[in-house]
Amino acid sequence: MKIGIFFRAVLAVLSGFIGIRKRQSADDDMHSIHPLHIIVAGVCMLLLFITLVLFVVKLTLS
Repeated sequence: MKIGIFFRAVLAVLSGFIGIRKRQSADDDMHSIHPLHIIVAGVCMLLLFITLVLFVVKLTLS
């Protein structure tokens, strides 16, 4: 797996989380990024988000 392609997948997932995605950029990614890369990047970002939320909650409550 090329680092550049996975990095594009991570950027696509992050922009999807935030909700700022241009139609042309989404169409370009649809043709150039393998769906497995999007799934792996999405799961990684989800785990990172959950970990960050748990850390902030634990820090706030202690």
